[in-house]
Amino acid sequence: MFTGLIADVGTVESLDRGGDGARLRIATKLAGEIEPGNSVAVDGVCLTATEVDADGFATEAMNQTLSVTALVDVEPGSRVNLEPAMRASDRLGGHIVQGHVDGVGEVASIEEDGFARRLRVELKPALLRYAVARGSIALDGVSLTIADLGDSWLSVSLIPETLERTNLGEALPGRKVNVECDVIAKHVERLMSPFGGKEP
Repeated sequence: MFTGLIADVGTVESLDRGGDGARLRIATKLAGEIEPGNSVAVDGVCLTATEVDADGFATEAMNQTLSVTALVDVEPGSRVNLEPAMRASDRLGGHIVQGHVDGVGEVASIEEDGFARRLRVELKPALLRYAVARGSIALDGVSLTIADLGDSWLSVSLIPETLERTNLGEALPGRKVNVECDVIAKHVERLMSPFGGKEP
């Protein structure tokens, strides 16, 4: 489990993509906090560290992961948001994030708003149905509050701290972002769907 509070922005040093998936090596200052077998959210995607050294770690993304996330677009030199799995003693400073990406959105526009920056992200209806104004959403692993909603989009407002500490500060229109919707909304829908509007 994660909180959506990014601990470091790492750099993809190497990428070996083939028919069986992709193997990545990521340089990060967090290497000392990671052990082989640990879960790490990479741009919001929960991956397992397979090898660790003083400068970074290696991990693998299977074809299923590549087919439903924006990791398919990652290249050597790409900067990725990183968050190690939270400990039971950690504060839940963001919101409950599982690292299970629901789909991919696309940055449609960027607008400066005082010291903040607004990103409008286009989403498919299957994802937008779980979005509520002032609710939580994770974009590339970053815990954010939904500022506004439209028929096919949502917007988030990024404070300077987020712009500095995550790769969302580098986002441009057209960029694909991993989207994880609020897990509570998904569970509520699943639990209530058998009743079809009838009283339980």
